[in-house]
Amino acid sequence: MFRQLKADEIEARVATVSEKGCSLLLYKDARCDMNILDETVGAMNWIRSHTRDNANCIVSIWDKDKNRWISKEDTGTESFTEKEKGLASDSFKRACFNWGIGRELYTAPFIWISADKVNLTMKNGKYTTYDKFVVESIGYDDKRQISALSIKNQAGKRVYTFGKQTNGGTSVPEYKCGDCGKPFEAFRDPASGKTFTPAEVFQMAKKRNADGVARCADCRKTNLARSEGLK
Repeated sequence: MFRQLKADEIEARVATVSEKGCSLLLYKDARCDMNILDETVGAMNWIRSHTRDNANCIVSIWDKDKNRWISKEDTGTESFTEKEKGLASDSFKRACFNWGIGRELYTAPFIWISADKVNLTMKNGKYTTYDKFVVESIGYDDKRQISALSIKNQAGKRVYTFGKQTNGGTSVPEYKCGDCGKPFEAFRDPASGKTFTPAEVFQMAKKRNADGVARCADCRKTNLARSEGLK
């Protein structure tokens, strides 16, 4: 089993921008995959090959017990610059996801940086930002899921946190409204009698909004009213 990614192996890139702030996504690069493959199985025990003009990548690892190569394959998409190189890199990274390298990134929370923590500017009638962000720290639970996360901007100011530390040092997720920061609490449905955990309430709140922001009831009403007023 491959180890989980360290904070300095993860990139935080801007995904969407609006007048309210910006969202981030977590990435790994191909160099990270190569380093972890070398570290885990040895530089001489894995092979990378490409087909379909770099659209597909096959990563093979030598299994000494079976005395054979085990291969996993995936396809990628072109980047905006250096399309052929970007396509090869993306298909390689996706093939490594199949092996489990960095798969924990799929468990990342919705990362929202509010407007008071990011420099916004208008370009061609749309909001954008040139701020850069780095992952300061990251924690995982026993299911290899992200349970704590801290992100700083290029000035070294912490702009996002997820999760908290208990006295025992175990990372515990903290689920908060993406607009006001109010923590979600457990909710009991009077109709069914079922109780939903803060994590479940958080996920349901995310699904209710087209932009994927988990909002508390008050912020959701405010956001809907604002949207109606713009029509």
